This record gives sequence, structure tokens and C-alpha cells, in this order.
Amino acid sequence: MIELKNIEKYYSNKGVKNYVLRHVSTTIKKGEFVSIMGPSGAGKSTLLNILGMLEEPTYGTYEFLGEDVTTLNERKRIELYRNHIGFVFQAYHLIDEMTVYENIEAPLLYKKIGGSERTSRIANLLDRFNIVAKKDLFPNQLSGGQQQLVGIARALAAQPSVILADEPTGNLQSAQAEEIMQLFQKLNQEDGITIIQVTHSEKNATYGNRILHIADGVIKDDVQLTGAKAI
Repeated sequence: MIELKNIEKYYSNKGVKNYVLRHVSTTIKKGEFVSIMGPSGAGKSTLLNILGMLEEPTYGTYEFLGEDVTTLNERKRIELYRNHIGFVFQAYHLIDEMTVYENIEAPLLYKKIGGSERTSRIANLLDRFNIVAKKDLFPNQLSGGQQQLVGIARALAAQPSVILADEPTGNLQSAQAEEIMQLFQKLNQEDGITIIQVTHSEKNATYGNRILHIADGVIKDDVQLTGAKAI
């Protein structure tokens, strides 16, 4: 599904290259749940942003579903992103002026999904995440955990092939964090959605089946988990 070959990201300053990522090569198969771990400044979020087509690598090849992303024009990249990738952020990134319903609907409007199909998808997500009663509320009327549920519902609305999550429980209390991680695991194991998360939490990483340890922009370790948490 995803193949990175010798990905590098650096910024030049007066002829000096400041590397964020170096020689990153890895393959992620459909249906995997991969956690990217490492210290602050290791390059984790940059790697996730490259996977999510929000940043371009300075060098190297990124193949997504057989397409070489690094050679696509901006329109094609946006199309690939909208059709296949859902992003979940630590800070939720909900639109304050929109209700829960409208936030979930937003990506469907971008994709020009018809009215009846939009209504059906949103109703299913509201029901699935038990937030039907919250649909007319605004983000500032919700708890952090509820906001993240809406963020995940919004990411799922466009029926993505892969969800990219950047510290998805970073702002949540432990009980809410556990609920979110169990939800991710269920989406992975029951719905077959590929999930890639950046996390500092060893506990959160055990919900998946693989951990990439990154330091100084380099993948130092690639660990397969045999005893991932059961749902």
C-alpha cells in the first residue's frame, strides 16, 4: 500500500543542510496498524506529513497505492489525498463555527458527495460513535474526548483507505485516551482500515501490530508486535 524509498527531508541554511529525515525506507501493508515512536524532534510528525501528502520530501520516492506521489502534480496529489487519506490531529482541528454535523459533513462537500448519500453516511457515523445527541452542538460545547470522536468521524466520512493520527490522545485524560485507542483498534481489526499513528505512549503503541522507532530522522528499529491488545 505504502512504500518509502530513501526519503530525505532537509532545509538548507547558508549552504548547510539541516536534516529532519535521512534514508527512510519502509513498506506499510494494507490493514496494518503502525505506531511511529521517538523523542521530540526526531522527525515523526514530518514523516507523517509526508505520508499524508501535506509535505514533500526533498529526496526519495513515495509510492501510495502504486502511484509515485513525488511525481504527481498538485491536483492529482489532492485528489489522491481526498479519496484515500483521513487525518486525525492532537488538537482536533474542528471548525469552531460549525456544528458537529457540519464538521463531519465538510469533507463530503469537498468531494461533491450527493445530499442523500451525505445524510446517510453522517447518520451512520453519529450513531456508531454515540454522538447523535451532540450533532447540533459546537466544538466548544464538547469535552476533549467528544471532540476527538468528532474528529475521527470526520476523518472516516470520506471512507479513507488509511487514517493518519498525530498524537491522537495527547490532550485527553487516560479514560478518554483508552476509549479512542480501542476505537482505532476496532476500525483496524473490524473495518480493515490501515492506521499509522505518531505517539509518545508505549501503551498506545501496543494497540497496533508494529512500531517504527525513529531518532535523528532515521528509522532505528522496526518491531513487529505479536501480543497486540485484543479488543
